[in-house]
Amino acid sequence: MMEIDFLPSSNSPTRLLPSDQYYDDTYPSVKEQKAFEKNIFNKTHRTDSEIALLEGLTVVYKSSIDLYFYVIGSSYENELMLMTVLNCLFDSLSQMLRKNVEKRALLENMEGLFLAVDEIVDGGVILESDPQQVVHRVALRGEDVPLTEQTVSQVLQSAKEQIKWSLLR
Repeated sequence: MMEIDFLPSSNSPTRLLPSDQYYDDTYPSVKEQKAFEKNIFNKTHRTDSEIALLEGLTVVYKSSIDLYFYVIGSSYENELMLMTVLNCLFDSLSQMLRKNVEKRALLENMEGLFLAVDEIVDGGVILESDPQQVVHRVALRGEDVPLTEQTVSQVLQSAKEQIKWSLLR
């Protein structure tokens, strides 16, 4: 089992990722998930360490301004691999948000967050651990916005690029 959580640092943590990021049925109901997340937050938000064992799970975490990032695995998961996933995610977001990893910037770029998580982990299986590759793939996937969802400036920029490439051929 592997799970990824992002919680704002406050007295009542609220998760920023949907509950489908739980990759198994350890906590099947939303009520159980929220209780678990509150327990994690209460145990970790005052400490400086990066790893904790809680309810038989390995929890690696990192904080940034007003967010806590958590990667959670079963007790038999390798802590170094969990930390690699966490660092990849944090470094990817840091590059995508231009070193401004805080709640407001993250909420404004939720699509990028979801794409980064999808590039790093799928169904609890680690796919990528290089932040440069994740950022590159997110940028490529971000360019595939349907024409109906693009702004006028995006459509004009796309048309300019297509004309430029057709003239260079």
